[in-house]
Parts: sequence; structure tokens; C-alpha cells
Amino acid sequence: MNQNLLKPFRTPETPGSFFLSFEGIEGSGKTTQISDLETFLKSINKRVLVLREPGGSTFGEKLREAILESKVPLHPLAECHLFLSSRAQLLNEKILPFLLRPDSVVILDRYIDSTIAYQGFARGLGLETILTLHQHNPLNLLPHRTYFLDIDFATSMDRQKSRGNAKDYFEAEQEEFYQKLIAGYRALPELFPDRILKIDASGTAESIKTQIMNDLKTYLK
Repeated sequence: MNQNLLKPFRTPETPGSFFLSFEGIEGSGKTTQISDLETFLKSINKRVLVLREPGGSTFGEKLREAILESKVPLHPLAECHLFLSSRAQLLNEKILPFLLRPDSVVILDRYIDSTIAYQGFARGLGLETILTLHQHNPLNLLPHRTYFLDIDFATSMDRQKSRGNAKDYFEAEQEEFYQKLIAGYRALPELFPDRILKIDASGTAESIKTQIMNDLKTYLK
């Protein structure tokens, strides 16, 4: 990988604010952990904004609907640019203004690492293509910390089945796609070792929560 592609990336520099993201394939437990973390942070008087990708803004939610309800395969580049359009608007409209407030925490369900895993690895666009597309402000903003909740394909399928929901555009993909997706996610902690913490999410929600809380203490002193 061309290391120069990493140079433009930065984390928010506003004192007192914190930017978090959660990553993982379907069924990894992101929703549960985000909800628990939001409750905890509010209990210690933090201002908390929870958002999802794609979505989080009126513009982004319309793009989310267009992607997840698509009945025809989207070209990988078209798919990728839809996500980036939603992300740029979300950063400009919601995330960056909120991080200017003291004691603020933004928690994002999916971010750039999803694009690397889904479009870069699973769709075959490649890591360098995704990083190149994120070279310019505001897309070059990275979270201070990312929690990657790691599960295997079988666990994901079991948990999705237990939900009983209709499958969306990505959930309907076959095992080959998921295995590429998992491989992409598992490569990310090596790419961003100081930012991404990989957590085995095959255990109980409480054990995962404990790991996250123990780690987060080092950032919230």
C-alpha cells in the first residue's frame, strides 16, 4: 500500500470532544453496544450524538433507502460514491458542528472502515481506491477510536435468522461476499493499529460491553 495515501487523514482536534465509530458485519451486536454506551456517556454528563451510515441526515436517509432497497445490482463505483456522498453531507451537517461543543461525543454506526471492507474488499475496488476517494476534507476525518466487533459467517447468519427480518440489499449476499467482507474487516486493525480495537463479539453482550468500557476509560480521563 502507498503510505502517502494515509498522510491526509486526521482526527478531530477540538479539545473535549470525542469521535467514536463501531464496525462489524450484520449480527455483530453494534446496535446493542452503541445503545449501552450512549446511556453510560449521558450518565457522566456528556453530550452524545448517535448517527448511522448511510443516513443520519435527510439527504443521507434518502440515499440509504435507494441503496438498501435496490432490486438490481449497483456498480461497485456507483455504490461507493453513494456512500461517500452521504458521508460528506453527514460530516458537514451534523458531525463537525457537534464536535465543536464541549464534552461532546459522536458515536457512528459504520464509517470509512465499512467502505474499505464492503466496497474495497468485498466488491473488489481495492484498498487504495477507497483511500484515494477519501483524500479531501471532510472525508479525510477519522474517529479517535473504532471498535470492530468481529464474528464469523455462521454466527452472522444465525443471528440474522433469529431476527426474522426481511433481508436488505447487503444482507441478501451469498457466503463468498461475506467471506471477502470478513477478510477485509480483519485486515483493518493492521492498517490502523492505533485507532481500531478488534473485539471478539461471539460472546455475551455484557462481556463485549466490559471490554469497550475498560478501553474507553483511557480516553475519557
